[in-house]
Amino acid sequence: MLRRMITLPTVPTIPTEFRTERLLLRAPRPEDAQAQVDAVNASLPELRQWMVWAQEPQTLEAARENLTQGHAAYADASNLRLMVWNAEGTELIGSSGFHALDWRVPKAEIGYWIATAHTGHGYAQEVAQALTDIGLNTLGFRRIEIRCDADNERSARIPRRLGYTLDATLKNDGVAATDPTHLRDTMIFSVTR
Repeated sequence: MLRRMITLPTVPTIPTEFRTERLLLRAPRPEDAQAQVDAVNASLPELRQWMVWAQEPQTLEAARENLTQGHAAYADASNLRLMVWNAEGTELIGSSGFHALDWRVPKAEIGYWIATAHTGHGYAQEVAQALTDIGLNTLGFRRIEIRCDADNERSARIPRRLGYTLDATLKNDGVAATDPTHLRDTMIFSVTR
């Protein structure tokens, strides 16, 4: 009888903090809850259009639970969400990270949102560039994707500027965040190594 050996993927040691020129990217902590509530709730009018999770104001209790789960997922490398802070770590700018991880390939998807008070300053592009470099050069990803609603032109500009390739536009791929009766298309951009 022939036995197949299954090789489990090797997950590298992952730092809990990264820095860019202007930003601190840090793994989530439950004590970030008030900062998250403030940033999300102040940004609801803009986030609501694209993010299913941003349809109602966030409560402090929900934020603590969300960040506790995010902290645990970071620790076991199943989801590498990062809170985006100013360089001093005193003001929450948004959130990003590596999602939809598959360590067998290895590959990930970069997601991001920036609080309304901080949009228009290039932070999302700075974060996506840093995560692309970290993903390819430090974590050894062979593929990184950025997905967005085909109508979200601001979000789609980022992977284009970073040299990602548009792999596909998936027609009727999901429902709109604000109206589950309206279908949306999803653009998938990628960079590979």
